[in-house]
Amino acid sequence: MNHQTHPAADGHADAIPAPGTVFDQFTRRISNVTTQLTSLGIPLTVTTDAPPADPTDPWTSTFPITVDRSTLAWRTAAQMLADHHHTDIDRQVLAADALLREIGVRGLAQLHSDIHHGAPIDYRFTPCPYCAGIGEDPSRPDCQDVGCAPWLEFAGHDHLCSVCRYEDYQPQYFAEERLRELEELLAEGIKDKAPSRSRLVTWLRRPEPHL
Repeated sequence: MNHQTHPAADGHADAIPAPGTVFDQFTRRISNVTTQLTSLGIPLTVTTDAPPADPTDPWTSTFPITVDRSTLAWRTAAQMLADHHHTDIDRQVLAADALLREIGVRGLAQLHSDIHHGAPIDYRFTPCPYCAGIGEDPSRPDCQDVGCAPWLEFAGHDHLCSVCRYEDYQPQYFAEERLRELEELLAEGIKDKAPSRSRLVTWLRRPEPHL
């Protein structure tokens, strides 16, 4: 697991602390947004009806869904939307509600891509907005929450981040790897062109004709 210190994904002052306190930043994030919503009189939970699977079918039933605005996933969605649209979090409450209600935590990956005009996000070079690059699920769910196989419950395994899928955020390392790959490709390209290059050198070195 990579526990290097680096700026938080949302551009704020939070940074990943030293190993052993890595999850403390997530507690602070939840506390910060809870304080903001409470001060604005915005409830921390809201219950709405899920949209029908087929809006054109009058027999399709709906069921209530509760959105918890105190979770890290909701806070991340609201902050990403607020940063992108340059507004306060309270202006993005309904949008964050809809995202988490419709898609869930995986919707953060879709939102991240949408913000970048649909481009794929390489989480080796861009810190994950949810786990900030550690690769694990920052909510620290237990095996029952995630639905792990019974034999895994005592294996001490990690629950991977559902947004970045445990990508190893190490931009400097992977940048060096890419440069090495580029150098190898250039070397191969030059080698492939060697016959024509040698012919050109031979042509340039041929003796001048006597006049």
